[in-house]
Amino acid sequence: MAAVEKPRQSLAGLWNISFGFFGIQIGFALQNSNMSRIFQTLGSSLDDLPALWVAAPLTGLLVQPIIGHMSDRTWLGRFGRRRPYFLAGAILAAIALLLMPESKALLMAALLLWMLDASLNISMEPFRAFVGDMLPRDQHTAGYAVQTAFIGAGAVIGSIFPYLLDHFGVANDAPAGMIPDTVRYSFWAGGIALFAAVMWTVLSTREYAPDEMTAFGEAEEAQGSDELTIRALAARTYTASFAWIAAGAAVAFVTEQFALQKEVYLLGGLLIAYGIASIAAIRLAKAGRSSNMLANIVGDFAGMPTIMKRLALVQFFSWSALFIMWINTTPVVARNFYQSPDPASAGFQEAGNWVGVLFAVYNGVAAVAAIAILPALARSIGKVRTHMICLLAGAAGYASFLFIRDPKLLLISEIGVGIAWASILAMPYSILASSLPQRKLGIYMGLFNVFIVIPQLLVATVMGSIMAAFFPDQPIWTMLAAALVMAIAALAMLRVQPEHHD
Repeated sequence: MAAVEKPRQSLAGLWNISFGFFGIQIGFALQNSNMSRIFQTLGSSLDDLPALWVAAPLTGLLVQPIIGHMSDRTWLGRFGRRRPYFLAGAILAAIALLLMPESKALLMAALLLWMLDASLNISMEPFRAFVGDMLPRDQHTAGYAVQTAFIGAGAVIGSIFPYLLDHFGVANDAPAGMIPDTVRYSFWAGGIALFAAVMWTVLSTREYAPDEMTAFGEAEEAQGSDELTIRALAARTYTASFAWIAAGAAVAFVTEQFALQKEVYLLGGLLIAYGIASIAAIRLAKAGRSSNMLANIVGDFAGMPTIMKRLALVQFFSWSALFIMWINTTPVVARNFYQSPDPASAGFQEAGNWVGVLFAVYNGVAAVAAIAILPALARSIGKVRTHMICLLAGAAGYASFLFIRDPKLLLISEIGVGIAWASILAMPYSILASSLPQRKLGIYMGLFNVFIVIPQLLVATVMGSIMAAFFPDQPIWTMLAAALVMAIAALAMLRVQPEHHD
């Protein structure tokens, strides 16, 4: 029996499918543009910022593959397949946003960041697969473009909210160790907006039932794919597993010998943990445990399509640059453009608000570019060249921080960053849309996003050691690092050759 084609979605349908991402990105934007400010306000030193940010990417590394695997196999009747995860994550994220401004100590803020990032990842990861679930292949690019536009719009609102509140007379100063009202009210409004946007998607969409997915030819493919994954894993030896463990031990040894910051031990620990997990997964596969989650996740990771592996390298460098920016923009702007490195000073809080504006600008540029520039450029020169050019624009934006002196001119820098951001959110997924097996979108999207998380962990654990050793109290040089890393990502696109499958 021939597979039935999925119905095409109208513009309203595309809107409903991705509107929840608008709220999720408000939460991410508030986190990205304000957490360094909150940590420093509560007493963190500049050198400790990367360590405090570790919780966020570590959470994503663990959550995204698990949620992807589970959501591929979930069906709760009228509640659907992906939507239960949207809703659960939104409730927890809203609670974290409401509580974050009430933090009285660094530990409380760090724990709430962990809760917030875990919750955002629970909601976000299934949204990527949701596009593939709901749309036929020839609408994937349009679906991801709309999703990127909502990401940009949500990030604009989340980033600029403290700045707007300040201009409406809300107090932007606070006693030492207290979070200003501009940030407090922004997080509260963000929590409400996140929950409302996700509820819009939950209530306005109807997911395809298992029998409908069978009619599309995807449910049957999934069962056969799982068996192939387990058989391929069972045929593997333990050599690579022991290599991961040895690499982790080497990282720990180098950290000890060269007195690197203690956070680098985490990187070694993760490598060792993956080596151990892969040994366990191979043993389960050899025993025929085809339904085991660990075996399936490790097997799918080892068996990623070639194009996904090559794009993963691009993602690794792209997101390394982004995470460098998110951690360091506030201290860079405060020290180098406002000459106010002291978190208790009014100048530092003013710089924090301006960073919110800068982040709003690059996200606004991304929202416009995703709809008005990227599709036309991709049709003209191809998706690979489009992504390469956009990444180079981002590298130029980061590099310009070293030459600009007026903080207002940083708005020009953010145009390049925004173009790169739009492409990072849309082009890799558009390139993969015709190559990833639709039957396992959840797990593959979760595994692809691991290469967003790993560079964040690397930056959070290693960047602090590099800066302390070579550029103490000079965070401006992190922008040069971001520019170089983004340029490497652009060069890595030379190895990507799109595959097209019907």
